Amino acid sequence: MLELLLEKNNIKKVLLVDPNFPRATKSRNHKDLLPVGLLKIGTYLKNKNIETKLIRLNSNNEYDEELLKFNPDLILITSVFTYWAKEVKSAVKFSKKIFPSVDVMVGGIFASLLPDICKDFTNCDYIHQGIVKCAECLPPDYSLLENNGEDINFQIIHSSRGCNRRCKYCGVYKIEPDFSCKTSIENELIRKNLVFYDNNLLINPNIEILLNELIKLRKEKKITKCESQSGFDGRILRKNPHLAKLMKEANFKDPKIAWDGPYKAFKNRKKEIDILVDAGYQPKEISIFMLYNHDLSYNEMEDKRVKCFEWGVQITDCRFRPLTRLDDNYNPHARKPQSNLEYHINPNWTDEEVRQFRRNVRRHNICIRHNMKYHSYKAERKKISKEDSMKYRDMDFEEAKEFLTDAWNPAEPHYSNQKSKQSILN
Repeated sequence: MLELLLEKNNIKKVLLVDPNFPRATKSRNHKDLLPVGLLKIGTYLKNKNIETKLIRLNSNNEYDEELLKFNPDLILITSVFTYWAKEVKSAVKFSKKIFPSVDVMVGGIFASLLPDICKDFTNCDYIHQGIVKCAECLPPDYSLLENNGEDINFQIIHSSRGCNRRCKYCGVYKIEPDFSCKTSIENELIRKNLVFYDNNLLINPNIEILLNELIKLRKEKKITKCESQSGFDGRILRKNPHLAKLMKEANFKDPKIAWDGPYKAFKNRKKEIDILVDAGYQPKEISIFMLYNHDLSYNEMEDKRVKCFEWGVQITDCRFRPLTRLDDNYNPHARKPQSNLEYHINPNWTDEEVRQFRRNVRRHNICIRHNMKYHSYKAERKKISKEDSMKYRDMDFEEAKEFLTDAWNPAEPHYSNQKSKQSILN
């Protein structure tokens, strides 16, 4: 769609717009939040001698006079999660206000999953579904960020597209229905720190070839470290445990595996953790993706959390939000309960349970990272003297709770007492 539009309309200038998605300012250039699709399109456009400019909107949608002088022939806006739809709508409204006669195309996840809804909701002129094939094989144009004064010290890599799994809560197979993979990424390197955006890195049948290539590149000091944005497929690790050693040699940092299924699957998770530990990873370097506010109850999620503490691993909690929902007004600092009208609350969960599990995971991870047997907000927030804090630090929970009334034990499940108060707000 994009390629046809460029040729048909004789486009000379394109404005790329990254909406003001709700993210912490300090995380703006985090590896998970860069508009990599727009950056790849930027390379494609420059290769066609099309002048390109990127703007990343903020909460006030501020812009300078240079933007007005740019006067584009086409505006491309990215989208991510469907529940951040209003930010895309705001970006379209901004673009049409500044350049009322210029066509606006929206692409990305929201546009691909719900194209008709996206077009009607945002009032854009065109929708692009799926990946932009003409730009996919190209490296991102990081100079678009650098021109905005943004310093990026890593490179985003795709060694594969799509995924052979069909998880019901995931939209990857709808956006990227065709699985494709590479045998090498060496010719794409422009930075030493690599972040793989593969949906399932290990499912690539060439993964052993790729890992050995990364090991060679590291020995030659052409790369420093690697990271996978998504988790490593535990089923593949169990069948091919030697891959973990190759991952370690390639210097993949902070490996993650998923535990979306029930508590009874804990033996398989333990095998996967043991494989990573045998490869040289410390347990606290490992994190477990856990989908909550979904099919499993809060109490079962607590049982899973406690198992993770027993194993000494961290948790990456993932609050479930439906792929069809266009809003998410969850407020972590809300002073009163929120309802399903404000954000998605699974019928098996309550607002309090969503918040409680999130708090439990945070305290759990603090204890794992700092080798502590309990957590205390008083100690964390320095409400007690440094001398007392150091004295209590090495105590176990039973001893510490005599001195710290808010001591919280990560080694036991904190079951919900909310079931008798099933939310009347839903």
